[in-house]
Amino acid sequence: MPGIDTLPIEETLEDSPQTRSLLGVFEEDTASISSYFSQLFKAMQRIYDAQNELSAATHLTSKLLKDFEKQRFPLGGDDEVMSSTLQQFAKVIDELSSCHAVLSTQLADAMMFPITQFKERDLREIVILKEVFQIASDDHDAAINRYSRLSKRKENEKVKNEVMEDVYTSRKKHHETTMHYFASLNMLQYKKKIALLEPLLGYMQAQISFFKLGSENLTQQWEDFLTNIGTSVQNVRREMDSDAEAMDQTIQDLKEASDPLYMPDPDPNTVPVNRNLTRKAGYLNTRNKTGLVSSSWDRQYFFTQGGNLMGQSRGDVAGGLVMDIDNCSVMAVDCEDRRFCFQITAFDGKKAAILQAESRKDCEEWIATINNISKRIYLSENPEIAARVNQSALEAVTPSPSFQQRHESFRPSTQGRPKTGRSGSQCSVGSESPALSSLSLDSLVASDTPIQFDIISPVSEEHTSQAKSAGQGRRTNPFGESGGPQSEESEDSILHQLFIVRFLGCMEVKATENADVIYETMRQILAARAIHNIFRMTESHLLVTCECLKLIDPQTQVTRLRFSLSSVVLCASHQENKRLFGFVLQTAGGRVDGRPVTVCYIFESNNDGEKICDSVGLAKQIALHSEMDRKASQKQRELNKAKEKQQEELDKQKQIEKDLEEQSRLIAASSRPSQTAADGQVLVLSNSQSEDSDVGEEGQKKGESEA
Repeated sequence: MPGIDTLPIEETLEDSPQTRSLLGVFEEDTASISSYFSQLFKAMQRIYDAQNELSAATHLTSKLLKDFEKQRFPLGGDDEVMSSTLQQFAKVIDELSSCHAVLSTQLADAMMFPITQFKERDLREIVILKEVFQIASDDHDAAINRYSRLSKRKENEKVKNEVMEDVYTSRKKHHETTMHYFASLNMLQYKKKIALLEPLLGYMQAQISFFKLGSENLTQQWEDFLTNIGTSVQNVRREMDSDAEAMDQTIQDLKEASDPLYMPDPDPNTVPVNRNLTRKAGYLNTRNKTGLVSSSWDRQYFFTQGGNLMGQSRGDVAGGLVMDIDNCSVMAVDCEDRRFCFQITAFDGKKAAILQAESRKDCEEWIATINNISKRIYLSENPEIAARVNQSALEAVTPSPSFQQRHESFRPSTQGRPKTGRSGSQCSVGSESPALSSLSLDSLVASDTPIQFDIISPVSEEHTSQAKSAGQGRRTNPFGESGGPQSEESEDSILHQLFIVRFLGCMEVKATENADVIYETMRQILAARAIHNIFRMTESHLLVTCECLKLIDPQTQVTRLRFSLSSVVLCASHQENKRLFGFVLQTAGGRVDGRPVTVCYIFESNNDGEKICDSVGLAKQIALHSEMDRKASQKQRELNKAKEKQQEELDKQKQIEKDLEEQSRLIAASSRPSQTAADGQVLVLSNSQSEDSDVGEEGQKKGESEA
């Protein structure tokens, strides 16, 4: 097949108007592809859904294929091989339009899946990348404008570093987003052909396998045709894979090579000034007078062409002449408290342009380049003078002394290149662990759960259980605060650590085995915030104790959320951005089916996230040891109670034996024979005494039997 038109990824960092114009052509082509594939998708959907209307649907598909050569695609519209191939497909589909029965399963797998995947995944990816690209481009322009407005007279090093850091981050984000957007648009040219041929190929194979064509010649003829188309599709796929691998390698190489260029004002020791340039292009701020004393600054793309300085705004097809730099003068100037300004004055002095460069290096290179061009034109028009000039002097143009005098005091201090591993609150979107890449997304995060970006209502496992046990007579606390006993326990807790955190979001997850589920949740929440432009975050105080975790409102001191420490099953911080951390909670309650619900909460802190995770781990260890001590104390109390009870039984038994001995002695004393009184009278026992003796004997026998 013919070559594929691609966007130059190497020019993404420069972001010239020509590149933007070419990008507009690709975006127009993408819109045409989306419109055409929407019609083709509807046609194939009718084939799959309506068996009674199969003939009409296949006829519509055949008509669309015949009209393919009439479609006006900005890219690849004159592909004769594709047109002829689709014409043959249209012919055979028209011959099969009389068939009204189709195997639904074969059509769903071979025809509907590829085109649905292309429409829902690939085209949607282009739309999302376009939105992200526009956001990154606007952020980069805003950062450049803030950087350009830095004061030269009242220079604040802290503000300067913050603005430079903002420019670095926005430029890096814009460059990477643009490269991925260009790569996706380039891949769309391949996917367009594959997504167009694969459904048709699957449709034909399903038709041939279901309808046993009687003519062997016709079957063999079309089988050879489909084999050739399948081979062509595989060739396109291999070419796409090869080109994708080359573009990925190019993106990686450009990332490494372009990292020093992200800084707006790089260290001259790291990136030296090239004073031998004869051609230069780049963005400059140009000063335009809007009144007698007022002026405005516009950012345009300037480039040298011959002996002319050309300017081009975004959206313009070509550049326009700004000034003839033949025999002009250029020098650094002070203008409206802006840095890195220089003025170009025409040879007659009637026209002048004041421009502002992005850095000191860029300003010196523009001055040197214009001087080189002006001298080269002057020497070409005066050969006698050129003969007396040394060639080496032409290749080493010294900078303007006025620039050195005016801007030496504003030279930025030497700083090392920022670490490449740093990232903002949205950096998690691009960092994934190797283990996570091998896991399925459905096995980590629940697919049917929304993302909650704000703290709507408190969730507490203990609060729910207490509300159930309290009954109807007790009012529940709507803010999730625990009662008096729990607050006393928190005050008596061994561990009390308070951290300032900002709530990013939470969502239900499935897996809780490792920290990959937290990394994936971070990536999805940060990506969703970037896509929906959600930048507001709720700041809270995270209190870590040995009993629970609390999120407290810093102004009202109201507990927003309270979690039992036993419900925290996992806690981890981001591998690169240490300020991001999250923990996974497993609640006792569940959905309708009764299974436990596992939710992952993501926060951003002012401190290191690992310290917070270590604090939570320490609290769980202290709670575990406290629980073990409590159980040991309870067991010891039970043993002491058992010993006391046993001692009471022994004392009771001894008392019974003592009572029996006393009773036996009394019975023995009462059962002695009648004794004669001293006066010779006989002592006779009464009937009552006899009965008491009988009762005493029976009691003695009973006590002995019990003993």
